[in-house]
Amino acid sequence: MADFEDFDYSKPMSLELWKKMLPFISPQKAYLFRCALLMLLVAGIDVGLPLLLGYAIRNNIVPMTLDGIERVIIIAAVLMIILGVSVRIFVALGIRVETEISRRIRNAVFFHLQKLSLSYYDKTPVGFMMARTNSDTGRIGDLVAWGLIDFSWSVFYCLGVIISMFIIHWQLAMIVCATIPPLALLTWFFQKRILATNRIMRKINSQMTGAMNEGITGSRTVKVLVAEKQSLAEYTAITDDHRFHATHMARLRSIFIPTVMFIGSAATASVLAYGGWEIAFRGADLAILAIFLQYAGGFFDPIQNIANILTEFVSTQANIERVSGLLEQDPGINDRPTVIERYGDAFNPHKDNWEPIIGDVEFRDVTFRYSPEAENVLENFHLHVPAGTYVAIVGETGAGKSTLVNLVCRFYEPVSGEILIDQRDYRERSQLWLHSSLGYVLQSPHLFTGTIRDNIRYGKLEASDEEVEEAARIVHADSIILKMEKGYDTEVGEGGDRLSTGEKQLISFARAVLADPKIFILDEATSSVDTEMEMMLQNAIRTLLVGRTSFVIAHRLSTIRGADLILVVHEGKIIERGKHGDLMKLKGHYYDLFTRQFEEEAEEKILRSGKL
Repeated sequence: MADFEDFDYSKPMSLELWKKMLPFISPQKAYLFRCALLMLLVAGIDVGLPLLLGYAIRNNIVPMTLDGIERVIIIAAVLMIILGVSVRIFVALGIRVETEISRRIRNAVFFHLQKLSLSYYDKTPVGFMMARTNSDTGRIGDLVAWGLIDFSWSVFYCLGVIISMFIIHWQLAMIVCATIPPLALLTWFFQKRILATNRIMRKINSQMTGAMNEGITGSRTVKVLVAEKQSLAEYTAITDDHRFHATHMARLRSIFIPTVMFIGSAATASVLAYGGWEIAFRGADLAILAIFLQYAGGFFDPIQNIANILTEFVSTQANIERVSGLLEQDPGINDRPTVIERYGDAFNPHKDNWEPIIGDVEFRDVTFRYSPEAENVLENFHLHVPAGTYVAIVGETGAGKSTLVNLVCRFYEPVSGEILIDQRDYRERSQLWLHSSLGYVLQSPHLFTGTIRDNIRYGKLEASDEEVEEAARIVHADSIILKMEKGYDTEVGEGGDRLSTGEKQLISFARAVLADPKIFILDEATSSVDTEMEMMLQNAIRTLLVGRTSFVIAHRLSTIRGADLILVVHEGKIIERGKHGDLMKLKGHYYDLFTRQFEEEAEEKILRSGKL
């Protein structure tokens, strides 16, 4: 996967890259056009106010008369009211444009994330996806809205000032405009270095966030290992690096900003000197000098603003590359167009065309590897699992037990061969058709923020409260739920962290029962609980497996003696298959695993009984 953090900030403005954002920006073009018109109006008023001042000096202040002053006051008041109303409207429009563009991009990114296969989530950090969905999209929306608004005002204002100055007094106009080249060169020189430092600081900021997150989530481990000093040293090293670059940034700005102010002041002083000379020796109009002093004082901020915005547009191209890279990420597993036409997709399912699943599963000459460079995990593999069969998959940690399950669930697809569900290649039907008939309970089940009732109902969103409670009774979860203070309305917390692992497992079992899947997957569902809870979970499992095709990744081999088929996985390969008794007679790898685990469990019982 490309490292988008290494974006080349020296790249010029790329219209091709910005075109990728047009589908999100185009719906707001009417509001952007209104903002541009308002900026033209605001810039016109800003250009006109010094002219109004010049008129007042020429007609009222110099002749020392109040004739016509009411008209000047009324015009000034009207302009101020129009200016205030215009600012109010363009701020509202700008906020609308920013939030709407960000919302559209975020929705598109999150929508696309739902389509990506499990292989993408296996190799992509959560922080990367969250940054794309939140930070990058927000930056794009912010720049498009406020960047274009500020850019429009700055361009209109500069053009208006330059035209007005040359019309009024071209010599003074030349003095002011002579400062533009050095100002542009100075801005380019410093902005390039400030941008580079800013980029480094953003990367360090990400490191700080990651280190802080790791320190908080791993606080228990840090305390157990007495590693507080090491943890603090690592975090301090990152913050020291951030301080160094922040100081460098401050040093650059401390040179850049005063230099710009000096150029502006020099231009103002030059205008004052030349204009004063003309007034003293040529009898020039004092109003002209006042107008130019106003223009010279406010001319340099918009020029600097234009340079800053252009730099930001180049900088934001990195965010666009990251977002568009995610949006263009191939899902990995795609339904064929003919399949989508008949069965629909995850967001528009055609459930009337879905055939009911019986649960017959067959691997026919399947070869599979996780990446083109990796070795084959399965090679010309055959396996037929009739509907209602209980298949157990065993092996050491890291042996590759999840491969078969991932293929059955179509989280991955075979490189060659076919996987058939009910005698048909499952690629001839939609992914949602298959996933809707799967029940999957993980070793560490995930619960969503909400109540226990809400989490069980995820198995069948339209289920009534009675159906939810019946599902809990079937897996014997009700005895634990009803002991809680609020029963089914108990909040589970973020990720279910207010419940124990066993309680979360029981709720996930109830959720699976409510879904009534035809194919059931258990991934070491009892490996992280105590003996009492394991007995409850085993009772729930026996209830769940009745009448369903089941694939159980087993941790404790004593629990799968009754399996119809046991597959023994070693170093990513299936080396033995058969029933418990047959495999024990072979005295092969399964026999070694079982006897070793049996001895370990016997030792544990002796230790618990206090006889040793």
